[in-house]
Parts: sequence; C-alpha cells; structure tokens
Amino acid sequence: MKRILTAFAAVSLAAGAAFAQADREPVTSIDQLLERVRQDSRNATAENQRRLQEFRAERDRQTALLNEARRTLARLEAEADRLDNQFEVNLERIAELDAQLRKEQGAFGELFGAARQAAGEFGSIVEASLVSAQFPNRHAPLAALAESRTLPDRVELDAIWKTMIGEMQAQGQVVTFSTRVVGLNEGQPLDVTRAGVFIAIADDGGPLFINWTSDDNNRSAGYRLANLERQPTSGAIAGAAAALLKAQPGEIVGGPIDPSRGALLQIYKDVPNLSQRFEQGGIVAKIIAALLIFSAAFGIVRLVMLLLTGSAITAQKRRSTASGSNPLGRVMLAYEQVKDRPIETIELKIDEAILRETPRLEFGLNFLKLAAGVAPLLGLLGTVTGMIRTFTQITLFGTGDPKIMAGGISEALVTTVSGLIAAIPLLFIHSFAASFARGAQQTLEEQAAGIIARHAEESSARQ
Repeated sequence: MKRILTAFAAVSLAAGAAFAQADREPVTSIDQLLERVRQDSRNATAENQRRLQEFRAERDRQTALLNEARRTLARLEAEADRLDNQFEVNLERIAELDAQLRKEQGAFGELFGAARQAAGEFGSIVEASLVSAQFPNRHAPLAALAESRTLPDRVELDAIWKTMIGEMQAQGQVVTFSTRVVGLNEGQPLDVTRAGVFIAIADDGGPLFINWTSDDNNRSAGYRLANLERQPTSGAIAGAAAALLKAQPGEIVGGPIDPSRGALLQIYKDVPNLSQRFEQGGIVAKIIAALLIFSAAFGIVRLVMLLLTGSAITAQKRRSTASGSNPLGRVMLAYEQVKDRPIETIELKIDEAILRETPRLEFGLNFLKLAAGVAPLLGLLGTVTGMIRTFTQITLFGTGDPKIMAGGISEALVTTVSGLIAAIPLLFIHSFAASFARGAQQTLEEQAAGIIARHAEESSARQ
C-alpha cells in the first residue's frame, strides 16, 4: 500500500510537471504526452534522491556538531569545577595570609590603620581646600595611602605631616596664579588671587568671586574653580576685592574674607534680588506698585502745575494789568467788573472769585491723601493673607521644614514693606502739593485784602 501511494504521488508530480511544460511545448499525440510524463517522473525521482542524500549528509554533520558541543560543554564544566575549587583554595590561602599578616604586624597593624584613616580624612580636607586650585592633585598620595592594603613606607608616612604643614603655610598666604575658571574667559587661563583657604577672586576686567567646588551631578569629576552664579551686590565688598587685586607685593590692604570657605558666597545665589522679592509679594504687591506709580505720576503733575500757578501769581503781582491766565488775574478782573459798586458788593465778588479758584488749586489733594492712607492698608492686607497662607502650610506639613513657610512669610513682609514704601513718597507729595495750594490761596486772600483796602482808601479820598 505504501509503495502504491508513493508511485501515485510520483506520477501526479510528473503529470503536474508535464502539464506545466505543456504551456511552453504543446504535444500533438498521446505517445508524446506519455513520454513526457515518464521523463518528468524520472527527473523528479532523481531530484528526490539528491535531496535525500543532502538531508542525510546535513544530518550527519549536525550530529557531529552536537557531539562536539557536548564534549566542549563537558570540558568547560570540568574547568569551572576546577576553578571553583581553586577559588576556594585561594580564599583559604588569603585568609591564612591575612591572619599571618595581622600576627606579624602586631601593634603596628593598629598604628598603620590609624595612619591610613588619618590619610583618608585629611586627604578629603586637602582635596576640598582652595589651595588645591593652585596645586592640583595634592591629595593623591594621601588617597593612595588610605586605599592601600600594604604596610606604608617612610615616604608615604612623611607625606601626611608634610601635607599638613603645607596646608597650614598656605592658609596665611595671599598669592596670585593663573588657571582656568569655569564660566569665565571662555575657558582660557586668567589671573586668580587666593587669600589663604578662605576666598578666591578672578581678575576678568574686574573682581569676580569664584568658588572651589565640585559638580553636584558628577562627584567623580572632582573639584574645580567656577564662577559664582550671583556676585555679592555690596559695593563695600566689591571695593575691597578690587583693592586686593590691585595691591602690590608686601602691601597691606583690607580685603574680604569668607570664614566658611565659600559657603557664605554660595548663599548669594539663593538671595532674591529686587524683582524676585517683588514677585514674592504676589498680587497685593502688584496692586500697591500700580497705585504708587499712578498716584506719584499724578502728584508730580499736580506739583508742577501748582508751581507754574504760583509763578504766574507772583508774576501777576508785579503787573497792574490783570490777565485771565492765572488765579490772581481772574480775581483782579472780578474786581474790575464791580469796582464802581459798594464796598460790600466788591468784597462778596472777590470772595466769590477766590472760592472759584480754590477747587482748582486743591484738585487731586484728597486723592493723594487717600492713596497715601490706602497703601499701608493694602500692605496690611498682604500681611494677613501671607500669614494665613503660612498657617495653612503649617497645618498641612508641620514645622519640620522652614522653607515650606518661607513663601507665606515672604509675602507677608514684602507686602508690608511695599505699602510703607508707597505711602512715604505719597505723603511727601501730598504735603508739598497742599503747601503750594495753601500758599497760592493765601496770596490770593492777601492780594484781595489789599485790593479792597486800596479801594476803600480811594473812596475815602474822593469823598
């Protein structure tokens, strides 16, 4: 049965090949078709035999490779077992040698352990010292001694006390050297003046404070000289730094010193400037600033107008001809209109003219007074809202971290200061403006009294 199926499959394959070729070379008789089927069957049988031989050859090759891999695996497993045994032996040998070393070291083991500990601790201090900016890698021998597992020799032990003495000497020196500073002079060397281990100042067209610091994101990169993110704003500090840079060798000058070795200078980057402090005040501070700008501008305009009015009144006092461009002139014109009437009528008309001029002179004074009073109240409002925010944060987060409360306290204090800063100049402007207005009114009243008195004298003389 199996042979019949195989033969049928071969005949079918041959027939399929024959029909495939029939498209290219059509047959003209049954004999040709039968011969073509037989020929295709023989070709298919030969192809199958060839493929079978290739499969058997590939199977033998894969079997050989598998056997070779198994032998290799066995060899490697044996080598691994040997290495494991050797590792265990080495560990035991190391333990024996360590015990022998400790035994032979005796009291010297603790002594050299203390020396390595001192080298490690002082090496960290030396690496962080500003002197290392001038002499890089001073800490390298101490770091190597701290990591060493062997007994230190005389040279290595001497490196500890020699480095200590060198550090003590450098603390009292003020020297200038050339080196690179991150963030200055495009990475090119420039002159740096070091005052002991306390402060370093770069000369880049002017005094700039720099710090010997490490990268917080990459501690392995070590320390480097870097420009401060924000320089001290005090003019006295900048002047002292400039004097130190310009000092001649042996000259004694006063200079800045940071006893914290850079920590105080680093704080400057967290100190808010004027704009940042203003932003801490929030919306209340912005309202106060807007009120100050508008009120001050209005007050200054009123001051200028009152000054011009006072000058015009003074000029009118020196002229006998009345002009309607100034208050005194308008009062005089009112007198000219009623000078032929009784004295009582003249007084009333002049008083009426003065009363008409008073609102013009006092225009805006009440607003300035109101603005000067409202500004501190707005500051108090900001203080209250800031304290409410602070107490809310204390309720939510507690008092463990003072920075959490800093925002609310800053808002409270900044708004208070803003209110006072706004109120003080507004009070001065209101006071000056009110004084100028009162002066003008008094001048009008004096001149009006003089006009009435002169008119009364002339009337008496005519009678």
